[in-house]
Amino acid sequence: MEKSIVTLDKGTTCSSWNYCGQRMAAGSTNGMIAIHDSTEPGSSSFSCTSRFKVSDARVVKLVWVPPEYGDAVACVCADGTLSLWEELMEDTGPLQWKMCKLFESNSSQVLDVQFGVSLRCLKMVAAYSDGHVKIYELMDPMKLNHWQLQAELQNVIYSVSTFAKASCISASISWNPQTGESQNPSFALGFNSDTPQLNSAKVWEFDQDHQRWLPVAELTLPEDNQDQVYSVNWAPNIGRPYEIIAVATHKGIAIWQLRNPNHERRLSIEKVALLSGHEGAVWEMEWDMSGMTLATTGSDGLLRLWQSNLNGVWHEQAAFEPTF
Repeated sequence: MEKSIVTLDKGTTCSSWNYCGQRMAAGSTNGMIAIHDSTEPGSSSFSCTSRFKVSDARVVKLVWVPPEYGDAVACVCADGTLSLWEELMEDTGPLQWKMCKLFESNSSQVLDVQFGVSLRCLKMVAAYSDGHVKIYELMDPMKLNHWQLQAELQNVIYSVSTFAKASCISASISWNPQTGESQNPSFALGFNSDTPQLNSAKVWEFDQDHQRWLPVAELTLPEDNQDQVYSVNWAPNIGRPYEIIAVATHKGIAIWQLRNPNHERRLSIEKVALLSGHEGAVWEMEWDMSGMTLATTGSDGLLRLWQSNLNGVWHEQAAFEPTF
């Protein structure tokens, strides 16, 4: 028998689970955020424990900060603002959600924001509707209001190429989930824009020696014509000698393998599969913890699960239709 685990407010536009799946933040058209918590440890039922106003504009995206930095959520609103909200206790009062940081912005809107953890500090990437990307780093792990702009770039392979009048509908960012002493921070980024050079998914890696971000791979083939990208997602890696990134375009979901870089620091890439099955755009993709099963959903309203067999052949494992 079907069981409802949480009831969302009328006008809910987006939601996000925290890293352990015990809390959910939901944003609404009226600029409110509702926090839902598990009613008791191990329970699958959730109830609203807090509501707070973040903007007069609707909330379009919520992303939890990694748990080692406290209970906090990044909020993107339809007016283009990006803010950080943290659950704090003041003196002996109850826990309350307070805005700890409002990031400056120009006339462009924030399209996506994601956090990446390295051994040195917490980093955040924000992609904007003018095609620019800003990378911030947290200067003090105990203070979520102490951020510094580390870099600003455009999603192009050659830095001499800049596009002042780009217009982007959406963007998708996915950090490399692997961290280690020998692992430089890296992320994948793709745009859905009117500027083909920005669209194709690129992998960016931080060069510690020269303290700069470099594009080390472009996940596209000549026949792809730098198609608009709807979603990217970097798979967890448990013992594989290569990395896997999924990239969704209007042609389907491309599965890319990335291997060791050459003398120019460029990664060796290979498209090993093109998954088709969704009718229309793919909105979201998510890997399981092993990086072996990919869940996707899109405008057709279906949730599909994809896996590869022992021979490396990818296939659809299951498809689920929503029930109302």
